Amino acid sequence: MKPDYDVLDDIRRFQRSRVILTAAELDLFTRLDGAPMDAPSLARAIGAAERPLTRVLDCLVTYGLLEKADGRYRTAAPAAALSDRHPAPVRAMALHSAVMWRTWSHLTETVRTGESPARHTADDKDDHALAAFIGAMHAIGRRVADDVAAALDLSPYRRLLDVGGGSGVYTMAFLRRNPALTAVLFDLPRVIRMTAEWLRADGLLDRVTLAGGNFECDELPGGCDLALLSAIAHQNSPAENRALFAKVFRALEPGGTLLVRDHVMDASRTEPAAGAQFAINMLVSTAGGDTYTFAEYRRDLEAAGFVEVTWLRSGRERMDSLVSARKPAGAGKGGA
Repeated sequence: MKPDYDVLDDIRRFQRSRVILTAAELDLFTRLDGAPMDAPSLARAIGAAERPLTRVLDCLVTYGLLEKADGRYRTAAPAAALSDRHPAPVRAMALHSAVMWRTWSHLTETVRTGESPARHTADDKDDHALAAFIGAMHAIGRRVADDVAAALDLSPYRRLLDVGGGSGVYTMAFLRRNPALTAVLFDLPRVIRMTAEWLRADGLLDRVTLAGGNFECDELPGGCDLALLSAIAHQNSPAENRALFAKVFRALEPGGTLLVRDHVMDASRTEPAAGAQFAINMLVSTAGGDTYTFAEYRRDLEAAGFVEVTWLRSGRERMDSLVSARKPAGAGKGGA
């Protein structure tokens, strides 16, 4: 901790965040991207009240996210990615963060009662909210997926099973790095319809089989010698993870490998710091989700029948740790 640290500085940071999230929800950065407007014109265009909108705009100027000249505002370079015109937009992540804002407001009640009144699942989201969530996960994932794919030698594998693969951002990264690899991506039918568009845009749809289902109640597609659980384990309780690991074990070809990408905590559960904070996110938004230590992953993977459980990559702040586990060659296709 720095000697001049003031805890009130941290307490007040929510104010800055709230202003930026409101701007993202109103899509101000797209509106003002390359098309400067004054506050009255912008208020009419978006159906907002002029005075409060002006206060938000002026505050964003002080943050360096907007520029103001002759009473007209325009998006500044540091906020370019919050415009939907940006080649790699992150507004979807901002909208997801606005949803998290409301969920996190229940943290005190969650700690007092042991249960969050705001927890939710994909089934709770309407199509617009689900699309925003998948878009947010894509925006986050593409920053890490290529790096993770580059760190792995996947040349021994022929077919990937991406469980809960969402937009397919990890499938795409793995396929681009490994031209001989094909994939099966398994997710909810509503998500799969969105996934097809992501894959088509990336030119990889012909190498991926899309399979709709729910990994909580359905068995997983077979025929794959590599499986990926990317940012899935943290939304589950330990019992749910053991059940899911067992499903992956049954689906994998004998000798196949499972990769788990997530935060992996040290024994003190305080490192990485991002993982400790993410555990709070799971506390307020899921029934039993958490971040887990390597010892906990090894216990639950071995309980499912896996061997050679290895901490392949010790990520820090980007949820880029990797744990691998192998299905024994003699296990048979139906399980242990």
